[in-house]
Amino acid sequence: MTSTMTSPPVPAGRFERDLSRNPNYLRFEGVGQVFHTKNGPFEALRDINLTVAQGEFICVVGHSGCGKSTLLNMVSGFLSPSSGRVSLQDQAIEGPGPDRMVVFQNYSLLPWKTVEQNVALAVKAARPQLDAATRASVVDHHLEMVGLLEARHKRPGEISGGMRQRVAIARALAVQPEVLVLDEPFGALDAITKEELQEELLAIWREHKPTVLMITHDIDEALFLADRIVMMTNGPSATIGEIVEVPFDRPRDFERIQQDPRYGQLRNHALDFLYRRYAHDVD
Repeated sequence: MTSTMTSPPVPAGRFERDLSRNPNYLRFEGVGQVFHTKNGPFEALRDINLTVAQGEFICVVGHSGCGKSTLLNMVSGFLSPSSGRVSLQDQAIEGPGPDRMVVFQNYSLLPWKTVEQNVALAVKAARPQLDAATRASVVDHHLEMVGLLEARHKRPGEISGGMRQRVAIARALAVQPEVLVLDEPFGALDAITKEELQEELLAIWREHKPTVLMITHDIDEALFLADRIVMMTNGPSATIGEIVEVPFDRPRDFERIQQDPRYGQLRNHALDFLYRRYAHDVD
């Protein structure tokens, strides 16, 4: 079951998803979430229906309180839906697992471990079948991909925020997860560092091709990274309001796609959804 989609008109040549790698890989079927609070039940999500193909890159956007993090927590296995079903390869997700890795905005690195040790610890835990030499090779490869080989012996407190986020991404991908969950990973970074990490993320994604679900508040970021953008209505009782397919071929160059007339059209459509049709009420 897939959400009803109403997309803006897009000129000829629109991108079609490659569904050859299992179009029903990750599924939300009739998902709802009710939290029990001291003031009574609070319905965060209602009737979420979404099908994600294997290897697809999805960005989820919406205002604060629309249940974006709740959706990702269900995929990660940190939270079970109150109703409906979230499944991966037709198996209900019932808890965390090494097939799904999360990258948070706050990095979540062990401060007493070096860059290398943070990545190696995750690889050892998730891939215990690897011998020490193979494990070291995996760590080196992923540190090289994010440009951190020279910083491998530094601790998180000795490197910049952008470098710490690179460690978090390297750690997540070194585990070789089937699904990568990104909770606003670049939200706290400056514009230049953010753009560099977006490029690196796409390069790593092209190599591993995990299925990606990413929360962002940045429409430009979503248009650059995603195959589809899932736009949420406001909470409480938030649901999927619209899904927009991103028509740009890969690999992408940010400056080039900005010059495409479809870019401005899609950007304006998404902004209209967020700031007119689903704008937060102001008292």
